[in-house]
Amino acid sequence: MNVMHSSRLPGAGFDPIQPNTSRLPDGVLGDDRTLLIVDDDMPFRLRLTRAMEARGFAVIAAESVAEGLASISLHAPAFAVIDMRLKDGNGLDVISKLKALRPDSRGVILTGYGNIMTAVTAVKLGAFDYLAKPADADEIYHALIATGHDKSELPENPMSADRVRWEHIQRIYEMCDRNVSETARRLNMHRRTLQRILAKRAPR
Repeated sequence: MNVMHSSRLPGAGFDPIQPNTSRLPDGVLGDDRTLLIVDDDMPFRLRLTRAMEARGFAVIAAESVAEGLASISLHAPAFAVIDMRLKDGNGLDVISKLKALRPDSRGVILTGYGNIMTAVTAVKLGAFDYLAKPADADEIYHALIATGHDKSELPENPMSADRVRWEHIQRIYEMCDRNVSETARRLNMHRRTLQRILAKRAPR
């Protein structure tokens, strides 16, 4: 587990921003800016660490469920940004422990699959909000400091049923290591039908 310092990080990624030493909005945990970032995508984790430090957070970065749980055991932070899918497990375990040790904390779950049910589960387990990857630093920052009426609003242009179905198929396909036959079996779908779907562009 590593504490990341912005001065050591590469410049690529989020747009450069000036340090922000202002107080968080009223009602958002006073002046406590401790933030745990748990993500196994190193370039993303480094860029997000730098961006959040520039916004005034004291960041601890971890790359696994095990490191995240260990960090929380030592000190439960005021804020957390946790990837849903990590190499050694599920980020929901981290958010669940954080809320158990510090009920007033604000944790944002990042999910790369647009899976509504897992996002709902995340909120039930204590996540303050959830964002679909790729999410930029501004989106994550605003999710962390949002007031209750700001979070998880219904999008103006939600995904169509065809797009939701397509994303689900893509997710299973990736989980099956791009094996068409195995994906078709798991989806109870004819192999040729699946091949036609995979060959098409994503629906809107």
